[in-house]
Amino acid sequence: MSVAEINAGDTAWLLVSTAMVMLMTPGLAFFYAGMAGHRNVLGTIMQSFFALCLISVQWVLWGYTLAFGPDVSGVVGGLKYLGLSGVGQEANGSIPHLLFMMFQGMFAIITVALMTGAFADRIRFPAFVLLSLLWATLIYDPLAHWVWGGGWLQSLGALDFAGGTVVHISSGISALVAALVIGRRIGYPGKVPPPHSLPLTVLGTGLLWFGWFGFNAGSSLTSGGLAASAFVITNTAAAAAALGWTFTEWLLRGKPTVLGAASGAVAGLVAITPASGFVGPIASILIGLVGGVLCYFAVNNLKPRLGYDDSLDVFGIHGVGGTWGAIATGIFASKAVNPAGADGLIYGNAALMAPQLISILATVLFAGVGTFVILKLVNLVCRLRVTEEQELMGLDLSQHGESAYNLQTIFSAGAGHGASPNMAQHQGVSAMGITGHSVAGGATPGSRGV
Repeated sequence: MSVAEINAGDTAWLLVSTAMVMLMTPGLAFFYAGMAGHRNVLGTIMQSFFALCLISVQWVLWGYTLAFGPDVSGVVGGLKYLGLSGVGQEANGSIPHLLFMMFQGMFAIITVALMTGAFADRIRFPAFVLLSLLWATLIYDPLAHWVWGGGWLQSLGALDFAGGTVVHISSGISALVAALVIGRRIGYPGKVPPPHSLPLTVLGTGLLWFGWFGFNAGSSLTSGGLAASAFVITNTAAAAAALGWTFTEWLLRGKPTVLGAASGAVAGLVAITPASGFVGPIASILIGLVGGVLCYFAVNNLKPRLGYDDSLDVFGIHGVGGTWGAIATGIFASKAVNPAGADGLIYGNAALMAPQLISILATVLFAGVGTFVILKLVNLVCRLRVTEEQELMGLDLSQHGESAYNLQTIFSAGAGHGASPNMAQHQGVSAMGITGHSVAGGATPGSRGV
């Protein structure tokens, strides 16, 4: 193809979509950091921010070619595009090849960042860096090739419009494995700090929701009708899931929480991702509602029953939500929405369920076993977990030598207004909601803090 075949409208939309998906990673940092204890705010933010930097470079050097290079036996891409050799301003479809590369790179970045929520408060930073680099190379890149780069799942006919298996199931299962390998937090579940700033989490939710329009609608790779459809479907499913989670929590616990509403919205965004380019508005409402309810029970019932310590519920939202989304794609997909897709179960094509289920199982096994092996290898080279003293101190100080909040200044200011130092300290801590340890993992219904 020649440069003349590049479509300006498609290119403009993908440039904007790429920037929107990039913004999702800082949004995720806020979403996670708000649920963290006050001693782990910067450490949590740093993991997402550093993933943005690290995987950006990895993707250019070798990640892109492993994911989208010429197919090698359906398993991984060849090395044709190593160091972006041969990737330039020429057309890839109707957009420049460089832009396609960059858009896909943003997915790799946020997938690595997603799984950090399971262990955000107890992993050593050097171990996190090595884990991220190996995981992106050995897990994400091959999976992206299987589904989108001409690999065996794509050949099988599995549908994943924007990353239900590649992004959400892979990060959710890997997060669960990492939480089990690294172990529970000290004092879990009875004595862990509650979320230190729910407004920060809601800000992160808003940024994620905004960026998800680029994530899903951008995956059409055009600025036409399919992008518009995915845009509408994304918003509708997120809203429906927030309603599903909120009303379920309200019914069962007596009060609708802000954290629950935000979590439900993210659950809906996760669930609709694989189906966003294949289903219509009514199906998106059903997918969102069911996704919100399923993820609510995964977080509030399944996790306590099984006893694993996934700090920020990556598995409960991304693993469970992504799995439901992949199944729902097989049920509700319609060629009337996307002729390049397939009809699903309710349109008389039960056969689509087979590749959908195979893709789920393959992703769970590959990401789960692969992550376990990578974690063991990393631990041989670089100890995974911080010491007990460092965990109690918090990652902000123990790993980065910084503190998100200068509490001494706050306390001094309170004491300077006529209050005793002890009273100022008590009021300052209470006002910020950082009173040490929560009761039963958090005083508010649905609390999911680290």
